Amino acid sequence: MKSETRAMLAPHRLLAAFLVRDFYTEISYRLGFLVSLSGIFFRAFIFYFLAQLVNDSAAPLLTDYNGDYFAFILIGIAFGSYFGTGLTGFTTALRQAQTTGTLESLMMTPTPVPMIIVGSAAWSYTYTTFRVLVYLLIGVFFLGLNLSQANYWAALVVLLLSIIAFASIGIMAASLIMVIKRGDPIAALFGNLANLVGGVYYPIEILPNWLQWLAKLLPITYALRAMRLALLNGAGWAVLAPDLVALTIFCLILFPVSLIVFHFAVERARADGSLAQY
Repeated sequence: MKSETRAMLAPHRLLAAFLVRDFYTEISYRLGFLVSLSGIFFRAFIFYFLAQLVNDSAAPLLTDYNGDYFAFILIGIAFGSYFGTGLTGFTTALRQAQTTGTLESLMMTPTPVPMIIVGSAAWSYTYTTFRVLVYLLIGVFFLGLNLSQANYWAALVVLLLSIIAFASIGIMAASLIMVIKRGDPIAALFGNLANLVGGVYYPIEILPNWLQWLAKLLPITYALRAMRLALLNGAGWAVLAPDLVALTIFCLILFPVSLIVFHFAVERARADGSLAQY
């Protein structure tokens, strides 16, 4: 029984070990940590004053979100950061493990490959969650963001599905880096597409029809729409169902594919003897 309990707790201990390691690495650069936090305050206030300029003209396009451009964009940049973390978190962790020489050592241990993937980016997601909370707290307590009608349970479901979908793309980007040892073209492509058509800074309804069609191929489009409806309108499950179904489909397709691609990349790098090269 005790051995079974240890085996069951092992993944949690491994995840905690990854988190502790990356936490100490992060706080060892205190100035960079503080500068990063201060950037949240500056961006929140910049977009607040920008919203005062464009609120009247943007209001007709934001009727689904109570016509409030500041609330629209704050949620966009806050929760859109999960997309950026999903794209770059794994590639950054992979590159760091390669440069420090720990990647090959990890791959030689009995640690399951999925746990290495999750653990490597665990701190990135933890820190991103902290940043999102700071954005929302600044908005609520200082800039008039109204979340009194928010459906937090629905928002949590949207967030979990979004993280899985975003992370899947990031895992594939990391797999590509492991094989070709150069750049992250997938992450750059999806990052630029998300900023252009994903609805981070403006509603996709202002885009030409062909770009709106392109937006529907990205999970961030459904994630941000559902998150805004849940937090700003308190939308129920029936209203959110189309976006939740779309996100679920992305997860069911992308996540298994990303694990297969990552496994193939690891085996390819091992066969070439280039696992630790960068």
